[in-house]
Amino acid sequence: MEAKSIVSSKVRWIFIIVVVILLTIPSFLAEGGEEGELLGNLLPVWSIIPFVGMLLSIAIVPLVKGEWWEHNLFNVAIIWSLVFLVPFAIGFGPHEAGKVFYESVALDYLPFIVLLLGLFAVSGGIVLKGSLAGTTKVNLLLLAVGIIIASWVGTTGASMLMIRPILKANAWREKKAHVVVFFIFLVSNIGGCLTPLGDPPLFLGFLRGVPFFWTMRLAPLLLFNAVILLIAFIILDKKLLKKEYAAGRKPVVDEPKEKLRVEGLHNFIFLLIIVGAVILSGSLASTFTGTDGEALGIPLPYDLVLPGNNVIQMVLILLAAFLSIKTTKKDLHESNGFTWGPIQEVGSLFIGIFITMIPALAILNAKGASLGLTEPWQFFWASGALSSFLDNAPTYLVFGTTGASLGASAGVAFGTVGTISIGLLAAVSAGAVFMGANTYIGNAPNFMVRSIAEENGVKMPSFFGYMWWSLRFLIPTFILDTLLFFCSFSPFAFLVS
Repeated sequence: MEAKSIVSSKVRWIFIIVVVILLTIPSFLAEGGEEGELLGNLLPVWSIIPFVGMLLSIAIVPLVKGEWWEHNLFNVAIIWSLVFLVPFAIGFGPHEAGKVFYESVALDYLPFIVLLLGLFAVSGGIVLKGSLAGTTKVNLLLLAVGIIIASWVGTTGASMLMIRPILKANAWREKKAHVVVFFIFLVSNIGGCLTPLGDPPLFLGFLRGVPFFWTMRLAPLLLFNAVILLIAFIILDKKLLKKEYAAGRKPVVDEPKEKLRVEGLHNFIFLLIIVGAVILSGSLASTFTGTDGEALGIPLPYDLVLPGNNVIQMVLILLAAFLSIKTTKKDLHESNGFTWGPIQEVGSLFIGIFITMIPALAILNAKGASLGLTEPWQFFWASGALSSFLDNAPTYLVFGTTGASLGASAGVAFGTVGTISIGLLAAVSAGAVFMGANTYIGNAPNFMVRSIAEENGVKMPSFFGYMWWSLRFLIPTFILDTLLFFCSFSPFAFLVS
């Protein structure tokens, strides 16, 4: 056995042993941690080092040891998870370590990866066939379609549906990474702002009493951002397209021209089942909540419960994925270049991200209200900046709760906390949804789209390379958002307040 295989095996066994120990702790150790005080108040700032290490590994290691990274990214995720879990167990006790581990993995990561898996499997069986050349006009049309559907099937659903057609259309081009980058900007993030179905943060707001169609007031922001970014895309794409033609590359168009058609249409039924499962889960949340406010469902270690509505959601999603795979012809998957590689990569990396970001989210949850935020532009950038690197759903909740705690006299009821002004809620919502596009890990579909693109031969920017794209195109757009919509002197603030 090769040395690296032995090391990989040892790393995984160590992780398994730690997890087994944490699993058995409740049976003989029922206390730990300091009751009544938020964990984030007890954790030092340097406890986020494993999370920073995880991010730097994603950013740097693929550049210096690309082949090694491909075979060891899961081991890297495990190592950084252990760098957090073991010292945490020593400092706060194995009981507290086990509790935060199972909260993160069972209650957050598991529903997250099941949803991604379901959408990935189902969309892999939907194929757009026909003569589709990746010109600027065609790319613009595909991006527009993705933006339109993102708020209704979710940014992840829209991304999985549209990324393969846009890759296929641009297969003839040498320079095409920019198409995928703008796809992530617009379809995987910004397009999902109009309904709670579009992005997880908005769905959490819906569960806390924000009216379903309230987010439609973000339409002016969506239109403004889409127009700005699409104009930038057209200018850039036309410039690069001229270079393609100058180099003698031209779109491959079938003769006679093949009519556009969609095959694997039955998979749209499974896609609707997945979307319906998410909506149903939210509708059943109160049904699976006891009179004492505790969740009802499958008991887990440390007195945790996997809510019954989440169980129903995951069962329906997995059933839809299974039926899709079984009922879709093999040649359709082959036409899409479908493999399980991208979902394996995302699943491996995000288990490490979810575990190592526990301290960052805990600190944010405990101290978010003490940041002194009062103005919409502050909430926009605070929620956005953290959503660029952390899970944007809990970030949205932290700043939504912070805004509601300010005691607005009019606005939207935000759970049991209080009323948040419309301007602050719009700022939190836009920041969490839009700025998830700033990095590959800002929103779930970002990394998935990147993985699918690379699997199809597109040389995508590195972690920092992608951030350079966002600094050039997204940040100036968000600065304009701030000046036009979220400042006291903004001429269009009335549209979102």
